[in-house]
Amino acid sequence: MTSAGAFTFVLHSHIPYVRQAGRWPHGEEWIHEAAVETYIPLLEQLLKARDMGIRHAVTLGLTPILVEQLADEDIRRNLLLYLEEKIKAAAEDIPRFQRSGEKQLEILAGFYHDYFQHQKNLFVDTFHGDLIPVFRALQDDEVIEIITCGATHGYLPLLGRDESIQLQLRTAVDAYERHFGCAPRAIWLPECAYRPGYIDENGRERPGIEHFLALNNLKLFFSETHLVEGGLPVGVAAGEAIGPYGAVTRRYTVPFDEKIIVEPGTTFLPYHVVIPDVSVIARNNRTGLQVWSADWGYPGDYDYREFHKKDGVSGMQYWRVTGSKIGLGKKELYHPDWASYKVGQHAEHFAWLIEDEMRSFAEAQNGYGIISANFDTELFGHWWLEGVEWLGEVIKRVAASDSLELTTASKYLAEHPPQTVMNLPEGSWGAGGTHFVWMNADTQWMWPMIHEAENKMAAVVEADHGGSEQARAVLRQAARELLLLQSSDWPFLVTTGQAKEYAIERFRNHVDRFYSLVNSLDNSPDMVLREEFWEKDKIFPHIQSDWFSK
Repeated sequence: MTSAGAFTFVLHSHIPYVRQAGRWPHGEEWIHEAAVETYIPLLEQLLKARDMGIRHAVTLGLTPILVEQLADEDIRRNLLLYLEEKIKAAAEDIPRFQRSGEKQLEILAGFYHDYFQHQKNLFVDTFHGDLIPVFRALQDDEVIEIITCGATHGYLPLLGRDESIQLQLRTAVDAYERHFGCAPRAIWLPECAYRPGYIDENGRERPGIEHFLALNNLKLFFSETHLVEGGLPVGVAAGEAIGPYGAVTRRYTVPFDEKIIVEPGTTFLPYHVVIPDVSVIARNNRTGLQVWSADWGYPGDYDYREFHKKDGVSGMQYWRVTGSKIGLGKKELYHPDWASYKVGQHAEHFAWLIEDEMRSFAEAQNGYGIISANFDTELFGHWWLEGVEWLGEVIKRVAASDSLELTTASKYLAEHPPQTVMNLPEGSWGAGGTHFVWMNADTQWMWPMIHEAENKMAAVVEADHGGSEQARAVLRQAARELLLLQSSDWPFLVTTGQAKEYAIERFRNHVDRFYSLVNSLDNSPDMVLREEFWEKDKIFPHIQSDWFSK
């Protein structure tokens, strides 16, 4: 039986740069939690898929700043200590609940003890204390495609200079090649944020994001649903890219022609974006809501582990969701066997949903399409404890399906290239589909500081052309600090209030380090300061200041 279409999970894995930047409640434990609860279990599932002969299971995004941290010796050493602390805390809970006669809590303490011990065994014995070579081996075996991102998850549309966009992408490609031994083919734009070309207030033309992707040989990116379903496809791949944008102001460089009437795009097909060198695939909305929706998403099932309630002594999460309107004080105890049963049910339902979506598209369009189910990787395992097992079950079901092809994004694109050029509007996958989460009343003070740092970098790079080795070393560290202060995580955390003061402090620290370095160039390059900051922010060893270029 010929399959009706293709399917891929596109998972975006990212943790802000937290090395040597605090532990609990904010800092390095963020990456320890994600590694133990998400990345290690996911690798285990992918290895099982490989052993079953499954290929092209997942399109997996690993941000460069995440990869740098997972490969770092300090992070890896502290990760082992974190695992040992969790094992000890669970072990101490067992006699505590035995004494109190709380049998189910005693069982759950044993469950967590075994869980964390298993993750430690995987990390130490199977992965030899290093996750990155395992990801690389899975890509070499064609089980996954690893895609990249902006170097430090900088919010590209709001950066003030095109040199910064190039620095984010050029650094990302270099880091990918260093860790994975080949060049990336696709990218998850930070926050799925895109902007087309436009004319700025000084009359200067700024190319669209696709221009910089093409410069770095990145052929494919992913967008939020509304950018494609609301964008207007025009012409054919070899033709001129034109299209109306409704009420968008005329400063955009894309030509307008109100006489052209065309249908919106679909998430089931890839499109070239303005130029034939770069393509986009949008997130499928129905499959996304089935996981993300607070009203009917799987993670809200009453039998799944409750994330928000933690034991006051050990911090273990011993309760289940119980009900959508039930407060934390009335949550009932978790039963892992109940949750495991629901995983199978929900995997079966999701596989049916994919087939139903694909069949409907194939019948209506008479074409071979793709469903791209895009999620943050950390949703699975960390937030939704049972989610990694669910991913594995879905992958097995799709791989065995007669009506679906399990694929990765670049593989599909190579076999089914776009036939249409689209002009995408500006937007992101943030609240309201705009830049609001990162640019609002609480964060607007940050952006002039970012733009001033970009302008300062441009000035010192130009002035230092052909300078001393010491000056170049200081500039390279300044480039790292510039990348880190551009991280979208800092305004995001300010907006959400999750770690507002921590994010402000981290942002200001990177700004201060940047200026301390570049200002030293006016007299004598401060190599002592350079070494101090390198020990704090030990990332991207190959970086060159001239990557910050037009």
